Amino acid sequence: MAPLTISSTLKLSSGHDIPLLGFGVFQNYDCVPAVEAALKAGYTHIDTAQMYRNEEQVGAAVKASGIPRESIWITLDSFDLASKVFQTGDRTTASLQSSLKNLDLGYIDLYLIHSGHGGKDVRLQTYKTLLEFSGPEKPIRSIGVDIHHLEEIREAGLPTPTVNQIEQKPIVEYCRAHGIAVSAYCPLVRGNFGNPVLQEVAKEVDKTPAQVLIRWSIQKGFVPLPKSAHPARVVSNADIYDFELSDLAMAKLDALDRGSDGAISWNPTDVD
Repeated sequence: MAPLTISSTLKLSSGHDIPLLGFGVFQNYDCVPAVEAALKAGYTHIDTAQMYRNEEQVGAAVKASGIPRESIWITLDSFDLASKVFQTGDRTTASLQSSLKNLDLGYIDLYLIHSGHGGKDVRLQTYKTLLEFSGPEKPIRSIGVDIHHLEEIREAGLPTPTVNQIEQKPIVEYCRAHGIAVSAYCPLVRGNFGNPVLQEVAKEVDKTPAQVLIRWSIQKGFVPLPKSAHPARVVSNADIYDFELSDLAMAKLDALDRGSDGAISWNPTDVD
């Protein structure tokens, strides 16, 4: 296996290569400085969402960077498309067009269906509509989900999502078995770094707990999306390629998993 670097990517089932390390802008309503710092630090994957209300800022920062559009990966999380308000294809299409206009970057590399509310019929209709806009030279290059209802997509005979963005829970094994990349929100457990095992591992490798958690995600083959509004932390979070966690350290961190009881954000497995 080649050494992991900030340029490391994961091949998706769509044929596209997603950068392993992403940068999130959740609850950052003045995200231009942070995105600029991320791009200067070498990040090439920016994760935003309609509900973050900063799509225009992300697009402006990307354009101002001078980096070619094709060298930057944009992940966009829809505003709960799988809900009854979006139960028609027209509404889904309008939502997509709004994001394309706000970003003003030509296309979206990865478009995620947020949550799983609305019921099976709504979820499948939303997915089918987005498939019409996905493919080479189309506005969406890859489609993913951040929901748990993966089996119903397979049973409907539809193409498998390329990515499932989750909080690193038991869905992982299903995703791996079906060639679905796992993108991880909340990889820094919202700053809850007090766990003694995490502190011990961080001390052993002379790194911050945040750097250890991001490195753990990368070594697991996940696509973590750490976020920060502070440029210095943005840069620090990318400083994870000059060390490697041992098998023992990885096992210690793996053992901290408490399943759904340990979730610190909403859990998609709770949605019917």
